[in-house]
Amino acid sequence: MSKNTPHNASLQDSPSRSLKLPPPPNFESFNIAAKNKAPSEVEIKRKAFSYSKLKEKRAWDLAISPAKSLPMNAFMLYMSGSSLQIFSIGILAMLLLNPVKAMAGINNVFAPLAPTSQTQPKSFSTLWLQKLAFIACNLLTLGLGLYKCRALGLLPTGTGDWLAFETRGQPPEFSF
Repeated sequence: MSKNTPHNASLQDSPSRSLKLPPPPNFESFNIAAKNKAPSEVEIKRKAFSYSKLKEKRAWDLAISPAKSLPMNAFMLYMSGSSLQIFSIGILAMLLLNPVKAMAGINNVFAPLAPTSQTQPKSFSTLWLQKLAFIACNLLTLGLGLYKCRALGLLPTGTGDWLAFETRGQPPEFSF
């Protein structure tokens, strides 16, 4: 054995230097008697309250998650260009279909985050404010997709787009 490698027997025989060191910051020493003690009612209520607050915070994070992807989607639309190509059509289809799918499955998305006091976690009345924010953020994404459709000329917004549906009026005079 080389001189630089520690010898296990010498470590076990020497008095432990770790007993002299102070504990690290935020270190809590646990003793077995305190671990086996049953939690009090106050501790149980505090944990349940903090768990419900955590679920509510997570629901808000989930509700605004579509808005967090708006800048990325806008950049993708910018990079796809202003001409009709397979790449721009694919991005546009994704941008139009994904919000509709997300809004259709809104109750299933928020069901795991419903409060434990709710009997029906998949009803619209649970977490309704978060669900409305989720719908609003998805509508913003849908609006971004419709704006790109308008920029590509896929939406009929001008009068020339509706000429096929206009009827001709009677001419004011006839020539023979």
